[in-house]
Amino acid sequence: VQLVESGGDLVQPGGSLKLSCTASGFTLKDYHMTWFRQAPGKERELVAAIENYGIGRTHVDSVKGRFTIARDNAKNTVYLQMNSLKPEDTAVYYCGAVRKWSDIRTMQKYDYWGLGTQVTVSS
Repeated sequence: VQLVESGGDLVQPGGSLKLSCTASGFTLKDYHMTWFRQAPGKERELVAAIENYGIGRTHVDSVKGRFTIARDNAKNTVYLQMNSLKPEDTAVYYCGAVRKWSDIRTMQKYDYWGLGTQVTVSS
């Protein structure tokens, strides 16, 4: 059972990246999926979440209008499209799988985590 993130890179301010998170060993549609990020010296924070069938989504205020979470259950993959990137978006981005929507902000409730992918926004 694992989640594997990819797509992180060094990008200039104003640029775009698309992160992917591929699941194996479990049925993706049984879980709500999220992206968290952790910057150096800061706590891990929720960035975006999507319900198991993709109907409901939420994004933290700091990324609204710039980031979009999506999923393709047939491909066992969750995505995070990031546009208009800012230096403050620099962080390691993690995807996570949780059973209950009410638990999306409670990291201890998660069943699975990926190891993360580094996103660096710098000129």
